[in-house]
Amino acid sequence: MRVVPRHLFVPDATIERAYSNEAVVTHRDVDGVAVSSASAPATVAVMLEQLDVQPGHRVLEIGAGTGYNAALLAHLVGPAGKVTTVDIDREVVRGARECLAAAGCRDVTVLYGDGEFGYADHAPYDRIVVTAGAWDLPPAWVDQLAPDGRLVVPLRMRGLTRSIAFEREDGHWRSRWIEECGFIPLRGAGGVAERNIFLGSEGDLVLRIDDGQPVDEQALGHALDYPPTLSWTGVIVSAGVFDHLDFWLVTMDGFCRFLVQSQTFDRGLITPAYNWGSMGVFDRDTFAYLTRRPTTHPDGIKHPPAELGVCAYGPGGEKLANRVADRIRTWDQDRQSIIELWIEAHPADTDDTPTGQVAIRKRHTQIIVRTTLREHSHEHE
Repeated sequence: MRVVPRHLFVPDATIERAYSNEAVVTHRDVDGVAVSSASAPATVAVMLEQLDVQPGHRVLEIGAGTGYNAALLAHLVGPAGKVTTVDIDREVVRGARECLAAAGCRDVTVLYGDGEFGYADHAPYDRIVVTAGAWDLPPAWVDQLAPDGRLVVPLRMRGLTRSIAFEREDGHWRSRWIEECGFIPLRGAGGVAERNIFLGSEGDLVLRIDDGQPVDEQALGHALDYPPTLSWTGVIVSAGVFDHLDFWLVTMDGFCRFLVQSQTFDRGLITPAYNWGSMGVFDRDTFAYLTRRPTTHPDGIKHPPAELGVCAYGPGGEKLANRVADRIRTWDQDRQSIIELWIEAHPADTDDTPTGQVAIRKRHTQIIVRTTLREHSHEHE
């Protein structure tokens, strides 16, 4: 990352912005929605670590972006390796080629095409990396990856996204490394769009749902007409440490994310768990999301612990808040015993797929989140 000049790949950004630890949006659609960006450098670095690229490797990248990640990959594989990057947007392809040329990186093949189908002409690949939020793992990626290869993909699971380093194991994919992340959704034949529901008179509270969950937008739009209901859980967490809590909440019907803007707080909304918003749950006319409050702590602790709570709006606020709070307490009991959490992807037509903490059926695969518990010394059913 010290060798590849990042500012050449985001020429419209200031030098300070180019080298800050922030994503830089480079292309938007006609509605102003971001469709391509240069990911934050920390995210890029983590995914390259997950990919474990070695000199001489053949690498396929799904999603060319600015070309920056491809340039980093080219440096890692060296002159004996080969990097191919594919993007579904002609303008993105053109821009990536120009940026790579400006940086003097001419040993990357940038192609226009749908990443759902990979690029068979340069297969097999030692590594495949996806730089957009993928809803599923299409067969082409399996077919074009070498038997001992590794796939790194930001996988969407009912609204959650994790960057997962997958390897083959006994006829399925098994995670070797999982990182929380957020990415622009993958487009094309395999794309499944997320849906944004704008709530309240100002429309600045956004409910984002995935997997085509049904929603009564009109009924839910009146939820903010009701006063908030708070349910405190008694569960104490360190700042920002949630130990896969979202995998416990994602099993609830109506799991979603709530996104807020700065003006949202100015009109008195109960503060969500994060500055960007929070994970939550909705039903027909009520929604609930996580919040937290500081607890008493000794002086000198840099990141004081906090108590998790649930805030709900709508006619069923108390009932929904208590239901989410109970799920958080279940997670709190379970997390003390978890030795390991991992993710498997099995073919969709497999009849003997194991059970797990979460099971999600997709077009090509069944995604299973599994845990090993300390006191029972067996996998969580």
